Amino acid sequence: MAIHKLELGEFDEIDYHLIAIHTSLEDYRLAYFINQKIPINLGKNSNEIQINIKEGETKFSRFYYFDKEKGISWNLIQNKNEVIQQKNDKRQNNLFSNISLEVATKVYLLPELKKVDYFLKIENLEDELNVTDIQVLLNTIDGISTAYRVETNKIKSKNNLIF
Repeated sequence: MAIHKLELGEFDEIDYHLIAIHTSLEDYRLAYFINQKIPINLGKNSNEIQINIKEGETKFSRFYYFDKEKGISWNLIQNKNEVIQQKNDKRQNNLFSNISLEVATKVYLLPELKKVDYFLKIENLEDELNVTDIQVLLNTIDGISTAYRVETNKIKSKNNLIF
């Protein structure tokens, strides 16, 4: 009987490029401006990225485009969101004991990059020069403070980018 071995390294390959974007623009406006600069057509995806933490769950917005000719997937993903919890303090008996408080907790898709507002994830892009060109184009958008490549092999929470 033959023995078949699978190496885990084969499944751990990273076949995408990640560009971090710092901006104060809303997600739909950012997608619009990216569509203007790069010949793609990012559209709102109903499959938002859901993250569960101990405080609750939150969803990160996602804009998606698939280029059929080149086989390239484009994802614009939100990095920051909030989980809102209702808290009641039943221990105190005073005038304000029946008031419920809303507590918002910041949640990040990639916690090690907390200052990044959005990520542009590009899958199946063969040429490294194209990523640099895309980064330069993104930096020409007025509402973007800066855009730069992220070394994907240094990200600890890269499992959050599997969707």
